[in-house]
Amino acid sequence: MEYKVVPFVASIDSKSGNTNHVAQQLEATITSYTAKGWTYVGLESVTTFVQPDAGCFGIAAKPGYTTANQMVVFKK
Repeated sequence: MEYKVVPFVASIDSKSGNTNHVAQQLEATITSYTAKGWTYVGLESVTTFVQPDAGCFGIAAKPGYTTANQMVVFKK
């Protein structure tokens, strides 16, 4: 069995966008890959820790942080 994982980042207009727009973007992603022979498995959240950046001599140092990314999983 073969798997494909693709990032999913929805974007909506803050003034006129709503959750339906997010659903349409996810549906378009699923439709695109199923047309290529992939079967949709699910939407997964992957939590990642981004390491801190010490900067040069501590100048412009940035602390580490945790971020979550959505991934769409398909299989063949």
